[in-house]
Amino acid sequence: MSLTTVLHRRPVVLCGAAALPLLTCLALSGLRDEVGNAPAVLVLVVLVVAAASSGSRSAGLVTAASSAVWFDVVLTAPYGQLAIHDPEDLEAMALLVVVGVAVTELSLWGRRQQARASRASGFLDGLVLSADAAQGPDRSPQELVEDTCRRITEVLGLDRCRFAAGPVGSGLPRLTRAGALVGRGSSHDVDRDGLPVDTEVAIEVRVSGEVLGSFLLTSASRVTRPTRDQRRTAVLLADQMATVLLAQRTP
Repeated sequence: MSLTTVLHRRPVVLCGAAALPLLTCLALSGLRDEVGNAPAVLVLVVLVVAAASSGSRSAGLVTAASSAVWFDVVLTAPYGQLAIHDPEDLEAMALLVVVGVAVTELSLWGRRQQARASRASGFLDGLVLSADAAQGPDRSPQELVEDTCRRITEVLGLDRCRFAAGPVGSGLPRLTRAGALVGRGSSHDVDRDGLPVDTEVAIEVRVSGEVLGSFLLTSASRVTRPTRDQRRTAVLLADQMATVLLAQRTP
């Protein structure tokens, strides 16, 4: 689903998050003489869980707030008023809000962990594919370089990546195997400041200390902040080309 689609649907999702607890409380109001408020709270918690599972913090929090308000107005005496006289009902409403917020945050945390694991799996798949391609006999060195550039661009979220044979001089900052940026001074923190937008960044391809070439990274249109794992993956992708470049130089 594209970002535009998500943004267009967000008002609809939030309206549903606000309205569904009201409709549920109205439906439960016909049973309030036979069923206590504890089951009603559980039903409302299920609604909060369903809203939080959408991945939207706003939807989860709006559902929790709406559930608390309409639980008070519709299901607790005095009915039709935003007031609670029974301490047990007050505790139930407070518990509903607390559980709703907690469930929403836990759901979002789980989604972030899943996304992180998915990215790590994607990085590993890219390394395996690049290694297989570098060892295959059917592709030219130029094709392999272009494929590596494409993968590095995707991993780091760059504007462009190009390859230059031989050393490129000491003026450009470089990404190390540890994912650190060197050559810009110790104050440059990629996690905080992002990759430089005013210069290219080099990933050197070395064999026995000799620089065979460098992948030059451009991120000029926007500030990108790839994680350390992403930066290390990009360096490993570049390293896959060392054997290919060395074989190309061998007569």
